Amino acid sequence: MTGEADDARIKRLRIRAWRRGTKEMDLILGGWYDRNLAILGEAQLAGFDALLDEEDHDIYQWVTKKSDAPEQHRKLVAEIASAVADGGVIFST
Repeated sequence: MTGEADDARIKRLRIRAWRRGTKEMDLILGGWYDRNLAILGEAQLAGFDALLDEEDHDIYQWVTKKSDAPEQHRKLVAEIASAVADGGVIFST
């Protein structure tokens, strides 16, 4: 990804990931995004963007495996859940 439009998208996604409404989701989604941004391809960014449209409560249930994520988010949620389980997403901003 290159260009000003891409930079704006990266910033927009970061803001949406870190300003969710609950501190838990800020740390989970924002931490995961910051840690993985350098390796995310276009399809993964689009998937993350779509995931951010979901409700925090739902995403939290999926990440903590209290309920199944919808098919379109299943792979990404599994990656985020794995990072949470490994202690690899939560850090201070």
